[in-house]
Order: sequence, then C-alpha cells, then structure tokens
Amino acid sequence: MNERSVGTRTEERASEFMAEQGLTVLARNYRTKVGEIDLIAESPDGVIVFAEVKYRRSDRYGLPEEAVGIRKQETIRKTALWFLRERKLSPESAVRFDVIAMDSNEIRWYRDAF
Repeated sequence: MNERSVGTRTEERASEFMAEQGLTVLARNYRTKVGEIDLIAESPDGVIVFAEVKYRRSDRYGLPEEAVGIRKQETIRKTALWFLRERKLSPESAVRFDVIAMDSNEIRWYRDAF
C-alpha cells in the first residue's frame, strides 16, 4: 500500500471518529495557496475545529503527535483564516486547533492542541 492510500484511509478513519464524537465534518483536505488542513468540522456547540491528522506505523521516529511542529501550526492557522473568509465567517469566530494522532492500535484526540 502506498503512502497516499494510507493517508487517505487514515483521514477517512479520523473523519469517522470525529463524526462518532458528535462533530459534523465540513471539509476534508481543504487546500489553499498557503497550505492544507486535513479535516475541518463543527462541534455541537458551534466551534469550528481545524484538525491535523498524523499517523505512524511505529514510534521509531517519534509519536505522530510530535510531528505537528511550529511551522505546521502556523500554516494551519493561516489556512484556517482563508476558510473563515471563504465561508464569510468572522475571524473572531470560535475556533479550535486539534491533532488526531493515530497508530495501528489507537486514536488519540488532542483538543486545543495549539
């Protein structure tokens, strides 16, 4: 299985997980000229959730959640602003940045990760 198909399968699994937790998935692989966000959802209380999904087969190179560094966080923030503008939502809207870390055994959901 190639990396692209693993990534697609992982993001689908994360999307299903978010839906099971009561969120409504609004977009997957949202892309702009400044970057990409894996999943965008809305919580039952109206918070827009921008989620980065990370997967690792093993922890040989660290945990998946450790791969969301400062540079990636900044890209996600900038891309989130594009999403808000595109949907004509206020930049002051209630938002949250989450990380969904996955390995072969479990899903770890970090709300308000950054």
